[in-house]
Amino acid sequence: MAKSMIYTKTGDKGKTSLVGGQRVPKTHRRIESYGTIDELNSFIGLLMTELEEQHDIEFLAFIQHKLFTVGSYLATDQTTTELKIESRITPESITKVEEEIDRIDGELPKMTNFVLPGGCRSASLAHVCRTVCRRAERIIYALAEEFEVEEPVLVFINRISDYLFVLARKECLKNNGEEIIWDYTCL
Repeated sequence: MAKSMIYTKTGDKGKTSLVGGQRVPKTHRRIESYGTIDELNSFIGLLMTELEEQHDIEFLAFIQHKLFTVGSYLATDQTTTELKIESRITPESITKVEEEIDRIDGELPKMTNFVLPGGCRSASLAHVCRTVCRRAERIIYALAEEFEVEEPVLVFINRISDYLFVLARKECLKNNGEEIIWDYTCL
């Protein structure tokens, strides 16, 4: 006998459940939004395996936990189910990300050009995370056109992509010695 029910067969017909049990198509914007957050969380887990600085790993773990919070928020249709307090993003969480962005940015040279993703594996993975985060943000904004989405959720996701950008710059400079600058004359 299996220890846990990994497969339930309830999604075999193209529907799944939101928090609270409401059944929706797997193509529903809510599913797409929190599914993309889950994808981002998975890529962040991969990024963490490439980092050396414990502080960065711990901060990304904080972000992973908060992304689970965002996923729970997005999976809750508040017109039918009451939102649990654990599913809210607080201003303190946003401030914590902003402070970390400022800390890292304060250690980096001023940007004078556009930079290309790459330079080393960890920087490249941070850029992948950043672009998945931007996609998640676009999908959540599309969801917000149909359903209410609290502003702290939108702000938090936007700040995460900014954080991932400065982390990518830091990793590129640390491991490659220089950033890859966009050469607009390149043919």
